[in-house]
Amino acid sequence: MSEAINIGSVDDIDEGEAKVISAAEAGTEDDIAVFHAEDGNFYALNDECTHETASLADGWIEGTEVECPVHSAKFCLKSGEAMCMPATIAARTHKVEVVDGDVLLYPNVPVAEQA
Repeated sequence: MSEAINIGSVDDIDEGEAKVISAAEAGTEDDIAVFHAEDGNFYALNDECTHETASLADGWIEGTEVECPVHSAKFCLKSGEAMCMPATIAARTHKVEVVDGDVLLYPNVPVAEQA
């Protein structure tokens, strides 16, 4: 498992908003968007729509889905699954957890691998 990155406190990302962690900071090939969903939980996806290359962090969060701001493709924040056209490929997920009020991101650890 990769080492966690502390991206700040839960209060640093308002509910319904996202914070982008650069690929350089995350040690990944792509930037990662960490979302504070309307269910109060945090989720992380690669910050790139799989249909086009728009930033998902610039999209709209509704419940536990994010809508791409360019062509309205929707992705499940929990699984990365593409929920509607034009996207057909899932977005890559990354593990996120909250510990003592801090949001910890585990780059390159897919949600399916969370214990």
